[in-house]
Parts: sequence; structure tokens; C-alpha cells
Amino acid sequence: MAKVGYARVSSVGQSLDVQREKLDGCDKLFEEKRSGTTDARPQLKECLNYVRDGDQLIVTRIDRLARSTLHLCQIAETLKQKGVDLVVLDQNIDTSDATGRLLFNMLGAIGQFETEIRAERQMDGIKKAKDRGVQFGKRPALSEDQIVELRKKRTAGMLIKDLMAHYSLSKATIYRYLGANEP
Repeated sequence: MAKVGYARVSSVGQSLDVQREKLDGCDKLFEEKRSGTTDARPQLKECLNYVRDGDQLIVTRIDRLARSTLHLCQIAETLKQKGVDLVVLDQNIDTSDATGRLLFNMLGAIGQFETEIRAERQMDGIKKAKDRGVQFGKRPALSEDQIVELRKKRTAGMLIKDLMAHYSLSKATIYRYLGANEP
């Protein structure tokens, strides 16, 4: 029976050190820096392919494994089919017994609820900011006067590559500023 650890943080700037320390007793450790809301996690896939009947998959918290109840249930089903127990250290869950499975499902649902509430708050904040006139996205590279000048230069016959060099902009950006005036 192997103890296999999985550690995950959401962004490159975050550290895995705390999870590594807690998963120190594992025979093998898979770790990655990816969002828990995505299925595109190569280390998790490799981990799930690696575990065998009788192994334990150990994580520090349930939200390190998945953020949605659906994904969590899919992972749990994969583990069940392979005969692998899940152990969640911080929440004291062990799916080898009925109580552990109940806690696992309840905490998974709560984790998804928290994710959805956070997204709702974020959307509310964005809406309030837009109502106050806050503009999102990259600032325009050129002022209105520069756009008029760029269009005049193009009308006068200046080549796109020369406009690109003069304004230090990509071809796509030049065409975007020229708008519908260009073929």
C-alpha cells in the first residue's frame, strides 16, 4: 500500500511549502500550480493514473483536489473503482469508512457553494465599478490625436509596416485603429 500525495496551489506566485510539509510522509508526491476549477491539471491526471488498489491518495484539504462537486465526485468515483482510499488531512476525512464518505460529500458541496458565492461577489463588484465609470482592460496605446494622425498617414500612402515601426504597434493593432477604412 503506497501513500500518494497531491498538492496544488492556484497560481505561480503561491507556495506549496506548507502542503509539502504536511505530505512529508507520502511515498510519492504530485504537485502543480493550476486552478482547481479546471480539468486541465496534468499532475492530477498523472496521480490518478499512478494510484493502485490498496493505495491512499492524501491531500491537505478537499479544495486542493477540486472546486466543483461534480469534479470531486468524478475523482471520488475514479478512486473507488481503483480501490484507492482518499485521506484529507486538515478536515480529518478518510473515505475508507461511511462517516468519511459522508464528510467528503458534504465538504465538497460546501466548497462548491463557496466558489459560487465568491464568483457572485466578484461579479457584483465588477458591476458596481462599471456603474462608477471604471473601465476594465488594457489602456489604449494611442490618443485620439494619434489615431487621427495614423489614419492621415495611411491615407497619404504610408505602408502598414512603416506605421507599425513608427507607433511601435502590431499589425493587428494598426488595422484595429484604422477600422473599417482598410480592406
